[in-house]
Amino acid sequence: MMARTTGILADRAIAALFEAGRLTSEKELDVDQIQPASLDLRLGSHAFRVRASFMPGPSHLVADKLDRLKLHVVDLSEGAVLETGCVYIVPLMERLDLPPDMSASANPKSSTGRLDIFTRVITDRAQEFDKIPAGYSGPLYLEISPRTFPIVVRRGSRLSQIRFRVGQAMLSEPELLALHESETLVASKKPNVTGGGIALSIDLAGDKEGLIGYRGKHHTAVVDVDKKAQHDIFDFWEPLYSRGRTELILDPDEFYILVSREAVHVPPHYAAEMTPFDPLVGEFRVHYAGFFDPGFGHAPTGGRGSRAVLEVRSHEVPFILEDSQIVGRLVYEHMLEQPSSLYGSGLGSNYQAQGLKLSKHFRL
Repeated sequence: MMARTTGILADRAIAALFEAGRLTSEKELDVDQIQPASLDLRLGSHAFRVRASFMPGPSHLVADKLDRLKLHVVDLSEGAVLETGCVYIVPLMERLDLPPDMSASANPKSSTGRLDIFTRVITDRAQEFDKIPAGYSGPLYLEISPRTFPIVVRRGSRLSQIRFRVGQAMLSEPELLALHESETLVASKKPNVTGGGIALSIDLAGDKEGLIGYRGKHHTAVVDVDKKAQHDIFDFWEPLYSRGRTELILDPDEFYILVSREAVHVPPHYAAEMTPFDPLVGEFRVHYAGFFDPGFGHAPTGGRGSRAVLEVRSHEVPFILEDSQIVGRLVYEHMLEQPSSLYGSGLGSNYQAQGLKLSKHFRL
């Protein structure tokens, strides 16, 4: 097969960016920081509490805006609590000097989205969040706003991830249909492919106990983002059951963890991303954390039956979700090459072969 000239960079190529000085960091990389198709980004030593979220705009550096908008500085070196409803800007350890033909995009990590932590990467002179233009050279910052639970973070905490791409990598609708026919991207006899993506629907029938999801509680203790299985589920979450009904009323300002009806598959030469909000399917936001790595749901890496966990928030009005309703779309992109390690294959991936699953921080 001919080598591709456009696509998403795999793990080896990300490591090569560091070796070439295109990616630099305050300290040596963590051993598991490079993922199959992305790099985890690490918080620096301090956070700026700001009055409001902002976009730098084409003529401003983030540091200049921070001088004007910061309320106080939070030291993260020993760990600190970030409160719900507040907005923080944290300089990241990693810095970019991208080649002219390479752009990047960022997304919250899966565990970040499942904690309802709203994060967006900002660059100097940015006109869009989470988008890093080709050839960008400069620092990276992370906007953090915990929505449901207060959190503990520290220098080195990893809440966001970045993907690098050369050229246009997205599959067209005909390519997507052809790939689905050969690889079964979603477990659906008649996939809905429109808007450049393949549709996912919601499962509100529930498991054998009728469990359909969880709703976040208010006024909880803090969640330490760096500790696994530290917190009791029922201190933070209210389980939701179908009780014979196949619908759920989403209340405004409540946060829900639900699951897709279809299993999802990302073949080794591809990466996928869920579109975070589609106004065509209703006034709610689905899935803060959109990256699906090569190998997610791939049978040879133990992923058969992996479903997409959905972080759901209604907007201004209550909204009724019904079983099998379309709630989002997966777009697929070509990898430049197959990663040396696939999701789930000895990487300690937390969500391979998942059904309905809360973040790794909770235990039953």
